[in-house]
Formats: sequence, C-alpha cells, structure tokens
Amino acid sequence: MPHDHEPMTPRMRRLVLSVLIPAVVLTALGMLLLWPHGTDRPGDGGGAIEVTGQVVAVTPAACPEVELPQGETSAAPTECGTVSVRLTEGDRSGDTVETDIPAGPGAITVEPGDDIVLLHLEESFSGREYTIGDHQRGFELWVLGAAVALAVIAFGRWRGLRALAGLAVTFAVLLIFVVPAILDGRQPLLVAVVGAAAIMLTVLYLTHGFTLPTTVAVAGTLIALTITAVLSALFTGYIHLNGVADEATSFLSISQGDVNMRGLLLAGIVIGALGVLDDVTVTQAETVRELAVANPRYGFRELYRAATRVGRAHIASVVNTIVLAYAGASLPLMLLFAVGDTPVSRLLTGQPIAEELVRAGVGTLGLIAAVPITTALAAWLSVRAATPPAERSAPPDESPWMAFIDDEPAKER
Repeated sequence: MPHDHEPMTPRMRRLVLSVLIPAVVLTALGMLLLWPHGTDRPGDGGGAIEVTGQVVAVTPAACPEVELPQGETSAAPTECGTVSVRLTEGDRSGDTVETDIPAGPGAITVEPGDDIVLLHLEESFSGREYTIGDHQRGFELWVLGAAVALAVIAFGRWRGLRALAGLAVTFAVLLIFVVPAILDGRQPLLVAVVGAAAIMLTVLYLTHGFTLPTTVAVAGTLIALTITAVLSALFTGYIHLNGVADEATSFLSISQGDVNMRGLLLAGIVIGALGVLDDVTVTQAETVRELAVANPRYGFRELYRAATRVGRAHIASVVNTIVLAYAGASLPLMLLFAVGDTPVSRLLTGQPIAEELVRAGVGTLGLIAAVPITTALAAWLSVRAATPPAERSAPPDESPWMAFIDDEPAKER
C-alpha cells in the first residue's frame, strides 16, 4: 500500500505542528532581524562596459618576432590577427568592429558565428576600442537546464516537479536574502544558518509533503545543522583559518572590507553541508517508517537498531562523496602546488587545502551526528504515535504509521 500521501490525523497533526511552528517562527524572526537594508554598494569602477556581439570573420596573421632577454623563458604569442564582430547590443548595435584575436593563458577560441561578450574600453593600451571577453552561454545553459528539468519530471513526476520548485526556492533565498545580507555586513554564519533553515523548511515540505517523516527529517536536519555550525566555528578558529585563501577571496576582502571573511567561510561550510544533511535525514526517517510498516511489532530499540544499520551503509558512501567533491573542487590548486615541488606536509597544511579539509571533516561529523539523531527521533515518534499498550491487538499487517491513514482507532478496525 503506498504511503506517499497519508491523511493527517489529529495526533499526527499535533506532532507535526509542535516542531513546525517553533521552527518557522524562529526562522522568520531571524530573517526579519538579518534582512539587508538594500543600501547600494559601490561598483568596481573599472570603466569597462560589457556588450554582446557575433563574430563575422576571423583573420589570422603572423605574429611579430619578440626578442626575449637572455634566460627569459616566457612564450611568444602564437595567435595573432583580427576578429570582425557585429555588435548586437548598445547604441552601436548593427555596426561591425575589429579587435584582436584573444591570446594568452586561458584565452577563448572564436569562430565565425560565435556569440560573444566584448568589453568596451574608453582607453586601451592596444588602441582597440573593444576587446573580446568571453562566449555567450545563456542559450546552451538553458538547453541543459531544460534537459535536466524534463528528466527530473519524467522520472519523479509530481514529486520531481515539486523538487524543481524547491530548487527555485533555494536560489531565491540565496540571491534575495543570503548574499545581500552578507554584503550588507550581517554576520555570515547567522545568515547562513537562518537561510539554510528557510531553504530546508520550504524544500522538504514542498518536495516530500506535510507528513510526520518529513517533520522528523526537518528536526534532525536542524539539530545536525546547528552541530555543523558550532563545529565549523570551533575548528576554523583552532586551525587558524581566516577565510582568505585565493585570489577571489583576497579581492573580495579588499573591495568589500566590511564582509567578515572567516564568517563567510563558515557560511559556505553550513550551506554546503545542508544539501547532504537533508538527504541523510529524509532517508533515515523514511527507513524507520517502512520498517514500522513492515513489522508492526517493532518497538523503539528494534526500529533504531535496524534503521541505524541502513544509516551506517549510507554514511559510508556519502563520506566518500563529500571528500571527492571537495578534492575535485581543489584539484587545480593541488596540481599547482605539485608542479612547484611543494612538500606534501606543506601542501595539506596550507590555508587553501586546509579549508577544504575542514569543510570535508566538519561536514562528515555533521552527517554522522544526523543519523542517530534522526533515527532516534523517528523511532520514538513512531512508538509514541502508536495505539496505547492496552489496545495493541493489531494484526501483523498493521503498524503505528498505518494509524495515520484514517481516523478510526485501531481497536475499531
């Protein structure tokens, strides 16, 4: 019998609301207190204006010979010539301009018909008014997004559609609340915790429905998320991480001096852990429910032990996933250090890699804490929601969770 849409009974409703109402009130109060004022922040003042265009023609030319000083190993340019581009935006839309073929490390390759982004410079050392910045990727990304959405809906049906709606909520909270609040000078860790709670409350109930297992997952995620936030604050301080580990964070610390960079690191750890935490907590809550349905005679201890065995297997695979995700993100940096003959001990203890190790370590501790907490909550509520001991004469195909399917007491069925 499917259990995706169990009707709410008074007992179930009380249990759900006893968790949901305090969580929603505290989250709403936190967002109200931390909401950004919307003060305009200064731009970068670089003087470059982005405009779009389409490549009409590429005309290669021989590169001039460059005499390098003795001992200099810098490579001479190998891509020279001009690119004709028809502007598709701005006051000069429709005009054709010429610029140099992109050259240098990381330079893009352009061909006739490519849609590109140009930088309009008032003053340029090369004498060119426009320079090629990057490709336009909007259409291609929309195609990828549509393919993913169709696959999710085709497989998940209505639940997949609700999951996509939850994804939209996630982006909205991050772009409307979390990022502006941090830029407005709010404490990044508090902003991340409140924003993560808002995302979790909305996404979990939207995706999985207004059910007791979802509420158990919400409670378990909130507790594990708090533990993760506390551990991240303790370990980043203990390991002396200040949040400035690469060019991006260095530039941000200079251009936005009122942003707490260590707090920003903590916020990133909390938000990064949320996605895996809700996966684990939902799985544990649903596991307990299915076990209770399969064997109505199970008490708290049996439910907890059986579900914990499932949780151990899940954690073993998720931990490896977390480490590989962070290792993949920092792989270019690791290669850079390796090329420079950096000792392994220095490589691992340097701030850039140490940050990733702390992310993975703290995230793993939060996940491990989530399993017993969520499992215990689910098992306890399962037993508590069951009929009183004197009335437990249910046949083998009954269970505490089946009591939520209709409003009739178990002794009357």
